[in-house]
Amino acid sequence: MRKIGILLETKDGVLKKTNFGVITAARSDGHELYGFLVGGSGADHKTALEAYGIHKLVEITAKQGALDWNPVCWSGAIIDAMDHFGVNTLLGLTSAQGKELLPRIAAALDAPLVMDCMDINLSEHTVKKSQFSGKTVATIQVRGPFYIYGVRPNVFEATPTPAEAELIPFQTDPESDGLVVKEIRQDAARGIDLTEADIIISGGRGMKNSDSFRILFECADLIDAAVGASRVAVDAGWVPHSMQVGQTGATVSPKVYIACGISGSVQHFAGMKTSGLIVAVNTDPEANIVKKCDYYLVADLFEIIPVLTDQLAAIVNKNQ
Repeated sequence: MRKIGILLETKDGVLKKTNFGVITAARSDGHELYGFLVGGSGADHKTALEAYGIHKLVEITAKQGALDWNPVCWSGAIIDAMDHFGVNTLLGLTSAQGKELLPRIAAALDAPLVMDCMDINLSEHTVKKSQFSGKTVATIQVRGPFYIYGVRPNVFEATPTPAEAELIPFQTDPESDGLVVKEIRQDAARGIDLTEADIIISGGRGMKNSDSFRILFECADLIDAAVGASRVAVDAGWVPHSMQVGQTGATVSPKVYIACGISGSVQHFAGMKTSGLIVAVNTDPEANIVKKCDYYLVADLFEIIPVLTDQLAAIVNKNQ
């Protein structure tokens, strides 16, 4: 039976739901799935992970207790766990944490690494990923004693397949002489993580200023959506870079992407083209985003979004 490792991620003690898509991508007949959890309690997540087919839930800690965040220590701990359990294939999210850990693991193991995978065939060691600003999709085959893959969040639909998981504690003492984490500072992020969101409402040049993004947040709050932005809005200083969608920002794959006042440059489209449904609101019927979306409204976003918000509020209040 082939052993496949899944690098599990949590946020504020909660298991990220995008992990379930990665688990779904790794499942196959003859695969035994090992979930590697660092910095969390396996008992808190065992039931949820069993529902999606994890067979072994490995809770990785240091001998003195929990491992504080340090990418060198964490990657070393995961390598130790892979070696101990005989795992040579590891999948994780192409997230901020995944971008810190997966390349370090691959470098230490001298293993091939492919990030931002949109499709994976673990038997043939092939993956598909977007290339050249989304103009084409490349099929890449890798070879080696180890295989490390970063999966684009939300591209694989999470499908429950119940299994009985065994919770296994694993202790190790990885060292990090070259990197010491003195302090962790986090911006006060508002709303849902872009890469985790099922629905994203983004604003561009048409928002005109930072205050205007308030109407997007008001709408997003009603439907548990995240708020994004184009590079123009970020470069203008209206919103932080953490909200940027595109080639130089976040690559997202929500079920619904609503673009408000966004022209639809190649770079922006490359970051959201795998969205399930794309809706554009723009006063220019010739805008690039209009040509690439599923539905569009040639209208002023400052008129349309408040009306949408009112309609959604009425539905939410009715269902409460």
